[in-house]
Amino acid sequence: MALTPGTMLGPYEILAQIGAGGMGEVYKARDTRLERIVAIKVLPAHLAGNAELRERLKREAETIANLQHPNICVLYDIGDQNGTQYLVMEYLEGESLATRLLKGPLPLDQVLRCSIEISDALDKAHRKGFTHRDIKPANIMITKAGSKILDFGLAKLKQEAAPPDIRLSELPTAPRALTGQGTILGTLQYMAPEQIEGKIDELDGRTDIFSFGATVYEMATAKKAFEGKSQASLIGSIMNAQPPSISSVQPMSPPALDRVVKTCLEKAPEDRWQTAHDLWLQLQWIAEGGSQAGIPAPVVAHRKRRERVGWIAAAVLLIATAALAFIHFRETPPEVRPARFFVLPPEKASFATAPQLLSISPDGTKLVFQARTVGGPNQLWVRPLDSLTAQPLPGTEGATQQFWSWDSRSVAFYQQGKLKKIDVAGGPAQTLCDVTGNAHGSWSREGVLLLTSGGIVQRISAAGGAPTPVTTIDKSQGETEHLWPHFLPDGKHFLYLALNQSLEKSAIRLSSLDSKESKLLLYAQSFAEYAPPPDAKALGSTPGYLLYQRDGTLMAQAFDADSLELTGEAFPVVENVQINQSNGRVAFSVSENGVLAYHSGGGLNTQLVWFDRSGKELGRIGELDGVISPKLSPDGKQVAVTRSTGSGSPGDVWVFDLARNTQTRLTFDAADDSVPLWSPDGSRILFTSTRSNSFGLYQKNSNGIGAEEPLLKAGYGMVPEDWSLDGRFLAYMGTEAGNRDLLVLPLAGDPGNAGAEGRKPATFLKTEFSERHAQFSPDGRWMAYTSNESGTYQIYVQNFPAGSGKWQVSTAGGVQPRWRHDGKELFYLTEDGKLMAVSVKAGATFEAGTPALLFQTKTYGLGVSGIYSQQYDVTADGQRFLINTDLSDVLVAPITVVLNWTAGLKNQ
Repeated sequence: MALTPGTMLGPYEILAQIGAGGMGEVYKARDTRLERIVAIKVLPAHLAGNAELRERLKREAETIANLQHPNICVLYDIGDQNGTQYLVMEYLEGESLATRLLKGPLPLDQVLRCSIEISDALDKAHRKGFTHRDIKPANIMITKAGSKILDFGLAKLKQEAAPPDIRLSELPTAPRALTGQGTILGTLQYMAPEQIEGKIDELDGRTDIFSFGATVYEMATAKKAFEGKSQASLIGSIMNAQPPSISSVQPMSPPALDRVVKTCLEKAPEDRWQTAHDLWLQLQWIAEGGSQAGIPAPVVAHRKRRERVGWIAAAVLLIATAALAFIHFRETPPEVRPARFFVLPPEKASFATAPQLLSISPDGTKLVFQARTVGGPNQLWVRPLDSLTAQPLPGTEGATQQFWSWDSRSVAFYQQGKLKKIDVAGGPAQTLCDVTGNAHGSWSREGVLLLTSGGIVQRISAAGGAPTPVTTIDKSQGETEHLWPHFLPDGKHFLYLALNQSLEKSAIRLSSLDSKESKLLLYAQSFAEYAPPPDAKALGSTPGYLLYQRDGTLMAQAFDADSLELTGEAFPVVENVQINQSNGRVAFSVSENGVLAYHSGGGLNTQLVWFDRSGKELGRIGELDGVISPKLSPDGKQVAVTRSTGSGSPGDVWVFDLARNTQTRLTFDAADDSVPLWSPDGSRILFTSTRSNSFGLYQKNSNGIGAEEPLLKAGYGMVPEDWSLDGRFLAYMGTEAGNRDLLVLPLAGDPGNAGAEGRKPATFLKTEFSERHAQFSPDGRWMAYTSNESGTYQIYVQNFPAGSGKWQVSTAGGVQPRWRHDGKELFYLTEDGKLMAVSVKAGATFEAGTPALLFQTKTYGLGVSGIYSQQYDVTADGQRFLINTDLSDVLVAPITVVLNWTAGLKNQ
C-alpha cells in the first residue's frame, strides 16, 4: 500500500511517491532532524517479513553506507517501523539512464564518461566485497554531478531471498515488462549466463561486468544487446548469441569500444575482464584517445572525411587503407608527412612483456611482437602494417629476443637455450645453435648473424653452426657484458652495448667483423639502432640517425655510416619509452625506410594478488602500479617490493603494511635499489643497488630508521636470492662475464666479516650454464635452485654447504622455487606460468615426489634473466600465494607506429 504525503517513518516525512518496482516503492522525503531531502525505499512485505533477512540487511547496509564513492548513491540510514522495513538514501535530481535512452543513444563522450564513472564505482564496491547483481539502465541515474548507481547490495539480497524453485517468469523486472511486440525488458535482459543458470555461488564481480557490458552497449546504440520475443528466446540469445558490434550500429564509434564491450559480454566469466578496475583502465584509455582510439591514422582521416561527406562503404575504406600503404611502401610522395597509428594486442591476447620486445621489418611492412592468450605462453605474432590483424607464428611458444632477417622474410628468436629461425610465410622453426644468456642479434645481407651468447657478441652463418666470438670483454676497463649487436648497412661494422660495473661508463660501441678492436661512440645504458638517411628532398641532408634511450626518452643523433662518426647534438624523439634497466633493452624499433615503432607507458602493468591453492583470487594489494619482486616478511604482516616512479626511472624499495593497508618508502637514493630480502628476524631488509655507479648489496632497518649499510660490492651484477633462517648465510646470483653463478656470503661467525670490504663470498655453484633462484631449506641443509644444464630450465636440489648430490625436482621445466616453512613441500613456476607443488622429504637425505599442478598464473617476469627473481611468495603454511600478476591484457597500452618519422626533423 502506497504511503500518503505527511506520513512519518521515524524522523522522515513522506513528501511524494517517485517510483515503484519489484523491490518496493520509492518516496521523496524530508529528514526532519537534518532538514535535508532524502529518498526512502520501502521494502515489499515478502522481504521485510523475514527476521533473519532483516538482520542480514542491517549488517549489509552498515557496510554499504561506508561505500563512499561519488558515483554510488549514498545509503544514509535503515529503519523498521511497525514491520515496515525501509532504506534512506541520497535524493538525486535527474533521470534514469533507462528514461534517457528512450530518446536515443548517448553521444560517445557521454557514453565514455558515464561508463568510466560506473566502472570506477563498481571497482570500489567489488573491493569491499559487494556485487550489485542488477546493473541495468533503470538502476543508473544521470545527474548534473555525474552518473550514480542505485540499489547497491539489494540485488544480491533479492536473489538470496527468492525461493529455491523460483521460475524465471517470477524474477523481478522493470515496471514496463513488455513492449508492444512482446520483447522482454528489465532484469532478465541484463543477466549474465551464470545468473540464468542459477549458479548463485559462482556470482561475483564478473557477473556485474557482463551486465555492465549490456548496459554500455545500450548506451551507445539505444538497442538491447540481447532481445527475444519470449523468455525462452531471450535466454537463448544471452546464452548463445553475440550482439552486432557497436560500430556496425553506430559507425562513428571506436573499434576499441567494441573490444571492451565484447569482452564484457563473453559467456564464460573467466573470458571477461576480471575486475572492474581492468575495465576502468580500458575505458580511460579510449577516452584519452577520443573517437580515434585503436584506429590507424589513415582510417581516422578517412572517417573524418566521412563525417563531412556522408557514409562510405567499408569496402571502400579498406581499399583506401591498402592504397595508402602501397603509396608509402612503393612511392614516396613529394610532400612527406609523419603518419601515426596504434597496434593493439590480438583479440583475447595481451602483449607479453614490458618493455614490449617489438621489431619492425627492415622493409617497414611488418611488425613482430610477443603476445599471449589467457593462460598461454608467450608467442611471436606478425602484424602486416597494411592489415588490421596479427597472426601467431606456430612453433614460437616461449620465444624471446626476436629479430628480422635482412630481407624481411624470416625472424630469428631465442627459445629454451637455442637460437632458431622461422619463415614468416610458413614452415617449421629451424635450430641454428645453442646459446647462453641473452640471444638477441642482427642479420646481415651477407647471411651472417650476430648474437649475444656467454656475455659477448658472437657470429654464426644464417645456415647455423657453432658461434664464433667477435668481441672480447675488457675487464681492465670494468666491462661486464656485451649486448644487443646491430649491423650497419655495410654488413661488416656493427653497434653493441657494453655494460660496465660503473654504470655511467656503460657505452654504445662500434666494432667490425674483421677486427676485435672497438670504438666508443657515446655513453649510454641502452641499446642503439641505426636509421638510414631519410629522403634528401624532405630534409635537405643525408645523414642517418643513431637512436637510443636516455632517462626515459628516445633520442636521435646524426650518424654518418660511411665515416662512422656522430655529428651534432642528440635531440629527443619520443618521451616515456619503456626500458629494461637491467639489460638496456628499449621498446622501439626502426626500419630502413622511415618506419618507427615504439611502446610507451609507465612501465610494468602488474599488481600483487593473493590466491589460494585452487587459484581463487582472495584479494589485491595496492594499485596497478608496476611493483616487482614481492617478498613477505617472516611474520607475514608486511611485504617488501621494488617500485619505479616511471619508465626509465630507477627503482626503490617500498614496504606494504598488510594489516593497516599503508605503503612506506624505504630507500631514497638516486641509484636503482631493487630485489628486497628480509632478514630472518624481520628487523632488516637487504637489497641490491647501483649506487656509487657500481653493483652492491646493502641492508637497512625495516622500520626505516638509520642509514643503509653496505654488505658487499663487486664489479658485476648481483641479485640477492635468499637468507638462511639461522641468519648465517646470504645466497646471491652473480653475473661476472655474463655467466650466472650462485655464491654465498657468510654473515655471522666469520672473523673476517668486518664491513663490506672484509666479507668473503664463497662460490656454491659455478658452471658453464646459468644458475639462479637459490633457496635455502628451512633447516639450512639443502639448496634449491634453477639451472639450464639440461637445455631447459629445471629445479634442482643439492646438499648445503657441501654442494654434494643433486636431485632434479621439476619434470617439465621450472623456475623460482620456494620452500614451505616446514620443509615438506617445494613450490615452483613453469615458464608458461603454472604454479606447481612437490612433496619432499629433506632431512638427512632428500626425496621428491611427483609435481602437481596447483593453478595457472599470469606471473610477470618468468624468465631467468634480469632482476626479476622473486615474482611470487608463499605463506609459511603453504596455503596462500602472493603473486605479482601481469595485467598487461587489461591495460592495453598500444604499440605506436609512425610512418616517415624523420619528416618532422627538418629543424634538427
